[in-house]
Amino acid sequence: MIRNLPLGLILATLLTGCAAPTVYMTEMRLRSLKANNLEETVSQRDELMIAYSLSAFDSKGQLVGVANHAWGVESVRKGAVIGFTSQPPVEIQLPKDGKVVASMVLIEVDDYQSAQGLIDRIRKVNGWVQVPASAGILLLGTEMLTPLKYVTTALAAAGLGVQLADRLDNDDLLGQSQVELKDADVRQKKQTYVRVPARFTGENVRDAFDYQLEYDVQLRQVKLKPGGQK
Repeated sequence: MIRNLPLGLILATLLTGCAAPTVYMTEMRLRSLKANNLEETVSQRDELMIAYSLSAFDSKGQLVGVANHAWGVESVRKGAVIGFTSQPPVEIQLPKDGKVVASMVLIEVDDYQSAQGLIDRIRKVNGWVQVPASAGILLLGTEMLTPLKYVTTALAAAGLGVQLADRLDNDDLLGQSQVELKDADVRQKKQTYVRVPARFTGENVRDAFDYQLEYDVQLRQVKLKPGGQK
């Protein structure tokens, strides 16, 4: 019976039972973009945007949450180095026994107004959006292979109804990158920070582009308050 236990053990038991659960929050933040060479050498500037997202999957591979954001449209000249000090990160909870996929795409914009309208819409829903099973977005972890598909699905799951891939010509997508973090690996290896260097090169007719992009994916432990709030 509990009355026969030492007072210290009783208090420890009560405190342990009441302790808030600890979870990992995943944060994705853009760091820098360097234009070594441009796609548009005639105008000597590229009009760029970046769309980036976090997609959370549970232990069954079901999409359970997304977070999106976008940067641009910005006019970039050769040799320019852009820092994203004022660009907000996105974050999402890493599901128990699940995974989070961080994805980004770099796009050269043809239609400025259309792209800016898309960016504005993305920014309005840049918070963490939970995806219910009733949404019918199931088992996408094995079906989505490219970062572009992850980003477009994350946008659709957030209610934007945007298929970014449908708006792109073959020459618009300058580069794409992604990182996958699994809960089991994080807890075993205790890796909480990844700096991702990505270099995008290619040719469009006679023009050759070369971009270097860096972004961070960081995990931090937080205790949940009653109701699941941080």
